[in-house]
Amino acid sequence: MLEKLREECGVFGIRTKDNDSATMTHSALMALQHRGQEGAGIASLIGEKINLFKNKGLVNEVFSHKDINDLGSAEVSIGHVRYSTTGSNSKSNTQPILAEYLRGRLAVAHNGNIVNSMEIRKELESKGCIFRSTNDSESIAKLIAFEMLTEEDEIKAIIKSVNRLKGAFSLVIMTSENKLIAIRDGWGFRPLCIGKGKNGIAVSSESCAFDSVNYELVRDVEPGEMVIINEDLSIESKIILEKEKKGSCIFEYVYFARTDSNIDNLNVYDARINMGKELAKQFKIDADVVCGVPDSGIEAAIGYSKESNIPFEFGFVKNRYIGRSFIFPTQEQREKAVKLKLNPLASNLKNKRVILIDDSIVRGTTSAKIIQNVRQAGAKEVHMLVSSPMFKHTCNFGTDIDNEENLIANKMTLDEIRKSIGADSLGFISIEGLKNACKNSKREFCTGCFDGNYPLIIDNYSKTQFE
Repeated sequence: MLEKLREECGVFGIRTKDNDSATMTHSALMALQHRGQEGAGIASLIGEKINLFKNKGLVNEVFSHKDINDLGSAEVSIGHVRYSTTGSNSKSNTQPILAEYLRGRLAVAHNGNIVNSMEIRKELESKGCIFRSTNDSESIAKLIAFEMLTEEDEIKAIIKSVNRLKGAFSLVIMTSENKLIAIRDGWGFRPLCIGKGKNGIAVSSESCAFDSVNYELVRDVEPGEMVIINEDLSIESKIILEKEKKGSCIFEYVYFARTDSNIDNLNVYDARINMGKELAKQFKIDADVVCGVPDSGIEAAIGYSKESNIPFEFGFVKNRYIGRSFIFPTQEQREKAVKLKLNPLASNLKNKRVILIDDSIVRGTTSAKIIQNVRQAGAKEVHMLVSSPMFKHTCNFGTDIDNEENLIANKMTLDEIRKSIGADSLGFISIEGLKNACKNSKREFCTGCFDGNYPLIIDNYSKTQFE
């Protein structure tokens, strides 16, 4: 409903001696719901049989108690929540993706974007493979299944397959030969981590999912690493892809990840507080209050307040019964919906000079409506600060950024943007300031959407190749 960037999906996989892996995967997907609201699915392993249930919708809409029970008393399960950046929103495009080969079956859950997936798909189709979806994740599953035909060892087939993939992928793979495997691409574009409980081991896009099943974060999966969780709960690890120094998506910290998650040794909440402090160093504004646009702008506003000594106040009451996926059919309804979801708290805004902090401005339409609503609530001045730099480029690695000609930063100067959204002043955090806010991460970042400096050259591949 609001003008926000969206990220492709979240993945989870677990092996537990308690044999309630499907139930625990369901709980984990609820914790990962923010990463994708278009569809959800769980695959469970019973003996050599893989049970699968998936559909469009939110996790609590997709699964009933009966659906979870029908997945069985399983030691191993994997799950997925989806937002589509490649392929339409349909049941066939929801994940996990199931693939069959002569010796068995496998299920794959994928977060990211494979830029050479159409090339792989056409090659496999020419060799007789049949595809049932239009997403890039099926290309991964079918490629692995195809390699299983010539490789006796499943692990060798998987390694051979992922070395052909170009782009972003955090994968969780389950096979009918009782293997649970997690792989992160060599750049580490998307997060993936390992958790441990009393009777199990799990992998997840974010550590917040471990809290939901009473597991503890062990560590991140390293870029280029394959992790195998064995039946005795031991972990095998090997680097199977060349590890690149730079590649992690910095926007995970700005907006995508949940505030209580830890990614690559950095807590998301701490990173957002630091972003606010960096904004305070860059933009010294004489104001009465600092307010954050819920949700991810709030921590940055707290950080600005701490650094500037300007009081932090809540500027909005959020209607939490309207989810991120709530969509209105007309522009007029969408504009009204901004106030329906975020209603200004007039008692904290009236007759105040307000610093308003949001995580991003993409097209500017929502920012303009929010500022208008703040002024109608009685604010004397509204100064907008943004905890991400200007978006000027699209992304081929799993973030749904509009075409470059539609991005407001490519259509207007800074002052023109300020005038168009109705702010008294406008400032964006610098790329260096954002990096400094996230300096405690053990990774270096991809900032291609801000400066065009991508760690991977994609040549003629396109993220919209299926559309």
